[in-house]
Amino acid sequence: MAESFGTDAELYDRARPRYPSALIDSVISSAPGSAVLDVGCGTGIAARQFRAAGCRVVGVEVDERMAAFARSTGVEVEVSAFESWEPAGRTFDALVAGMTWHWIDPTVGAAKAADVLRPGGCFAAFWYVLQPPPDLGAAFAAVHREVLPDSPVNSQVAAAPLGAYEHFLDRTADSLTATGAFTDLERPTYPWSCHYTRDEWLDQLRTSGMAKPLADAGKLDEVLDRTGAAIDAAGGSFTLDSTAVALTATRS
Repeated sequence: MAESFGTDAELYDRARPRYPSALIDSVISSAPGSAVLDVGCGTGIAARQFRAAGCRVVGVEVDERMAAFARSTGVEVEVSAFESWEPAGRTFDALVAGMTWHWIDPTVGAAKAADVLRPGGCFAAFWYVLQPPPDLGAAFAAVHREVLPDSPVNSQVAAAPLGAYEHFLDRTADSLTATGAFTDLERPTYPWSCHYTRDEWLDQLRTSGMAKPLADAGKLDEVLDRTGAAIDAAGGSFTLDSTAVALTATRS
């Protein structure tokens, strides 16, 4: 599934939402300096936001296609899995991971984060939670249930969106605590809103983790068509009032 995201890096970069400015500002204000390591930087969405705020950013990205796109936008990227990445003696004031830390081995990742962060450095893993309006969310979930009634994807779609991320937050917190190198663990949340047209939402769906299992089952086009019909029935567009969740900690 992770390898599917680089299939169309340009679409991914265009369709995926940006992170709330309050989240970016909070990380920067918590860090002792401006050197940021972006783990799993993808196409550079978060990296560009941190750069625009005055940070010096190095990205680490396992997918060469995603890294190439990020470089085309001016982001410095090194191609490697974070677990095997060689920092070459470099340390950073903040380590950030937007929508990616769940792909990292929790034990190895936490230990490496401790190694590359300076004392007082900020660790921040964050995810945005897509929360369509209740009626549309129910319609989207119904589409998945009807198209793939036995798929585990259904439980992801139907689950309480914020609750579905608790596992990521718990696992990250446990792994950081186990290193003995982090203090001040917190779970801040940040509201954000975005207006989506029908086509914009379908593009976002094409880049989601659920797209690959649907495509493998030969059902992606049907899900896209029926999801689009649900949006058309709701007026052709909608506003997503959602939340970004984070796990932050300080390198002791």
